Parts: sequence; structure tokens; C-alpha cells
Amino acid sequence: MVRFVRTIFVVLMLASASGVAPAIVFAQQPAEQQGAFVPAESLPQRERMPAAPLLVTAYAFVMLALFGYVMSVSRRLTAVKTDLTRLEGEIRRTERG
Repeated sequence: MVRFVRTIFVVLMLASASGVAPAIVFAQQPAEQQGAFVPAESLPQRERMPAAPLLVTAYAFVMLALFGYVMSVSRRLTAVKTDLTRLEGEIRRTERG
């Protein structure tokens, strides 16, 4: 199960990286000095940083991390329940004997 979750995580991270790469490239380019305020609507398309891919990537990462955490807690809780059941059975056997 852990391998499956890791595989899904890696695939989603690789898939989301394609949408983040253009934003990183734009963020690394030096900005030209301007003398006055220019509204974002009047900027050329190449100077706008797309927020949607970054937002989707962030939400996907958080949801995957939350899913992984819940799966981890679920597996550990199942192991504890199994141990409790086994110990209760041993206690009953020792009380009879």
C-alpha cells in the first residue's frame, strides 16, 4: 500500500511540474525598471505569471499529503487493534488455565 501511495505521489508531482515550469522561468527573469504604475491588464501575456497551475499544484500536494497521513494512521490503528485482540485472547486463556 505504501508503494502504491508513493507511486501515485511521484506521478502527480511529475505531472504537475509541467505547469509550474513556465511560472518558474518567468519568475527568474529580471524585471525592467518602470517609472509609473502599470495595471496588470495592460501587461503583455509573457509578463503575467499564471496563478492557476501553482494553486492547483499546491492543493494537490496538500491533499496527497493529507491522504498519505490518513492512510498511515489507519494502518497503525489497524495494527494496534490486532494486537489488542490478540492480547485479550491471551488474557482469557491465562484466566481459564
